[in-house]
Amino acid sequence: MKHLHSRSLLAAALSTALLFSASHVMAANPPNEPEENAQNDSSQPVTDTWITTKVKADLLATENVSGLDIKVETVDGVVTLSGAVASKAQKDKAIAVAKQIKGVKSVEASGLTLASR
Repeated sequence: MKHLHSRSLLAAALSTALLFSASHVMAANPPNEPEENAQNDSSQPVTDTWITTKVKADLLATENVSGLDIKVETVDGVVTLSGAVASKAQKDKAIAVAKQIKGVKSVEASGLTLASR
């Protein structure tokens, strides 16, 4: 139970950091006034930093995945997972979590190994 609480706190902290980061960017670069005939486009580009943060937060919040032991890197929408997990099921789950994040083009997990017992 204590481990689950720690994961929840860490996921909340990462989410808060992402929120503050986004608000800082918006304050530094306010959006332009919309044109009269412009359509609202909710499919704005997703950055690699956002993808990395979202994947890491979701891994930490996912039950039966050792999110603290998985390193996440993103380049041009390609997520690379590395580190050690306890089982093939955890590796598969981590890959599935990463693939479902908006903006992820593919997931490379050859660096994600099974921990020796």
